[in-house]
Amino acid sequence: MMELLKELTSIYGPSGREDKVADFIIDNIKQYVDEVKKDTLGNVISVKKGKGQKKLMFAAHMDQIGVMITFIDDNGFLRFTNIGGVNPYSLLFKRIVFKNGVEGIVSKEAKADIKDLNLKDMFIDIGAKNKEEAKQKVNIGEFGVFKSDFIDLGNSISSAAFDDRIGCYALIEAAKRIKENNGDIYFVFTVQEEVGLRGAKVAAYSIEPDIAIAVDVTGTGDTPNCNRMAVKFGEGAAIKIMDRGFIVHPQIKELLINVAERNNIKYQYEILEMGTTDAAEIHISKAGAPSGVVSIPTRYIHSHSETVDKDDLKAAIDLLVKVAEEF
Repeated sequence: MMELLKELTSIYGPSGREDKVADFIIDNIKQYVDEVKKDTLGNVISVKKGKGQKKLMFAAHMDQIGVMITFIDDNGFLRFTNIGGVNPYSLLFKRIVFKNGVEGIVSKEAKADIKDLNLKDMFIDIGAKNKEEAKQKVNIGEFGVFKSDFIDLGNSISSAAFDDRIGCYALIEAAKRIKENNGDIYFVFTVQEEVGLRGAKVAAYSIEPDIAIAVDVTGTGDTPNCNRMAVKFGEGAAIKIMDRGFIVHPQIKELLINVAERNNIKYQYEILEMGTTDAAEIHISKAGAPSGVVSIPTRYIHSHSETVDKDDLKAAIDLLVKVAEEF
């Protein structure tokens, strides 16, 4: 079970460069669906056909946050900008890896006050002696992502890129387990969520789902002296009520709650005061689609060590399967 997730999180796939992730997902879902394709933007759209006419769209994004090289100085140090929501404190003294396998260490200028750390004060050291040597390894405009190991902590697991490869994993596992479905179930793996929910908008316009459910990570409120939030490890799949991007349609919220209760699936409520998901674009695409979100509680989001409770992950997958089977 965990080997597939471990492989997913290890694949290079920053926003706009998700092709390797897409190919891996196609290879691992094609035997469980009736059709699978890439659209023009790079989304993977797969469908498990049903007997009826209605369409349910599940969506999880393939891209991960990262950095892009903007300048190389005479001494071979790389300056960069962010791709998605990159926190400078999460980067400091951590490793970055580029598509060609070159790795570097993120550091800061000696004069930069750590209390006011900013990306403009930071650089990546790839071990180059000068600009020419650096350019042979990494050039302007290239993307880097967090380098991290997958760790099994017993009750939980940790890695970079759980946002949102763990959602992709949940969709693949759900596709494997769905025994019978009346409607058409679309499993959509989107591009460029971290930079503006772009893939989801295109995919939803094409599919025109009757209802849609995004699967993504959410924060927790259960670590020492953290911001107050009702979501906790071990309390099950998180059913979103609202985030900064949209208010969940009441029909979908009640659907998720009722399915969870009928099937004894542990769940909790989520209100996310910062951030949003693909559902924010899906629900207003074309003529609109009532939408909701099944969230997987995650600690240390947008870091090298995003951490998830195994039971919460299982509950999220169970909920997706039952929603699809009862649709």
